[in-house]
Amino acid sequence: MIFDKIHQFNFPTTIRFGAGAVKELPAYLSKNNLKAPLIVTDPTIAQLPFFKTIVEDLKAKGIAVEVFSDIHKNPVKSDVYKGTDVWDATNRDSIVGIGGGAALDVARAIVLRVNHREDLFKYDDLIGGDIYVTNDVPHFITIPTTSGTGSEVGRSAIIADDETHQKKILFSPKLMAQIVFADPELTMDLPPFITAATGMDALTHNMEAYLAKNFHPMCDGIALEGISLIKDSLERATNNPDLESRSKMLMASMMGAIAFQKGLGVVHSLAHPLSSLLDTHHGLANAVNIPYGMQFNIAGFEDRFKKIARTLDLKDENGEAVVKYLFDLNTKVNIPHKLSDIGVKNEHIETLADLAFADFAHPNNPKPVSREDFKQLYLTAL
Repeated sequence: MIFDKIHQFNFPTTIRFGAGAVKELPAYLSKNNLKAPLIVTDPTIAQLPFFKTIVEDLKAKGIAVEVFSDIHKNPVKSDVYKGTDVWDATNRDSIVGIGGGAALDVARAIVLRVNHREDLFKYDDLIGGDIYVTNDVPHFITIPTTSGTGSEVGRSAIIADDETHQKKILFSPKLMAQIVFADPELTMDLPPFITAATGMDALTHNMEAYLAKNFHPMCDGIALEGISLIKDSLERATNNPDLESRSKMLMASMMGAIAFQKGLGVVHSLAHPLSSLLDTHHGLANAVNIPYGMQFNIAGFEDRFKKIARTLDLKDENGEAVVKYLFDLNTKVNIPHKLSDIGVKNEHIETLADLAFADFAHPNNPKPVSREDFKQLYLTAL
C-alpha cells in the first residue's frame, strides 16, 4: 500500500507526504537551527488535540513555540498586521503555517510582511506589486490540515480588504514554503461538511486549471490526474473515510494548487464575493457554483469537456454529463444545489455581480465573462 509510508517529492517545494510526516517537524527545525517558530493557525485548530500534540512535541525538544490564531475564516489585512505584531513582540526566527487555506494564507502574508513593511496591498500582484517583494523572508514551513486549497504548495496568499471586502493576491516565488509536511492523518477527523466543501474546492481548482486559457500542458496533465483522484476518493473521504481516501484527497488538493498556476476562471470569481460579502466558506461557495460555471463554459470547449468526462469515467463524454456529475456529487456529499440554501438573497445579486466582475480569476476563464453574465449566473443558481 503506497499510503502507509512517507514519500518525498520536490515540485519544486520539498514535500514530505505520508502518514506520520508531521512528526518530522521537530527534527527539521533543530537541523536548521530554528529554535523559536511562530505557529500560525486558526482558532478552531488551535484547540484540537493533534495541534496541542505538535506544540508539546516541539517544546519537549527545547523549541520555544509562539502560537498566533486570531484570524477570520476569510482572512483580512488586519489579521496579517496582528500576526506581524506578535512576530515583532516575541523575537521569532521562522514561521510554521498549520491549517487550511485561511491559516496558510495569513501565515504566508506574515512571511511577506516581516521584512516588507509598506502597506500590505502595495504588494498586490494584480497591480504589479510583486516587483516590490525584494527582501529576504523568514524560513517558512507549511502543514495542511484540509484537502482543499492546496495553499501549502502555493506562492501566493489571498487576503481581503477589511472595508471593501475586495480580495487581493500577494504573490512572489519567495513566498513558497521551504518544506511541506503533508500528513493525511491530520485530515482524518475532519467533519463531513468540511471534507466535502474543501474537496469540492480542490475539484474546482483542477477543473478550472484544466479549462483555463493559458498554454501549460504540464498543468493540464496534473489537473486531469487530480480530477481522477477526487473522483476515486471524495465521496468515501466524506462519508466513510479511511487513510487511502484521505491520502488521495490530500494529494489531489496539492495537485490542484500546482495546476492553477495556469489560471482559474468563472467559478472562483462567482465564489470569492460570497466569501468576502457574506462570509461563506470558500469551498462551499465553489461547490454550489461549479455546476453553473461549468455549464457556462461548455460551448466552444467541447473537446476539453470530453477529456474531463473521460477522466471521470462518464458514459456520455460531453459537458452536459460533466455538469450532471457535479450536481450528483454535490448531492452525495450533502452540498446544496442553490445559493438561496446558503444565505444568498435577491438583494445581494447586484453587489455580488459587481464584485465578481472585478475579481482577478475570470480573465483566465476560457471565454470572456461580462458583468451581466455574472448576474445571470447568480440568478440561475439562486
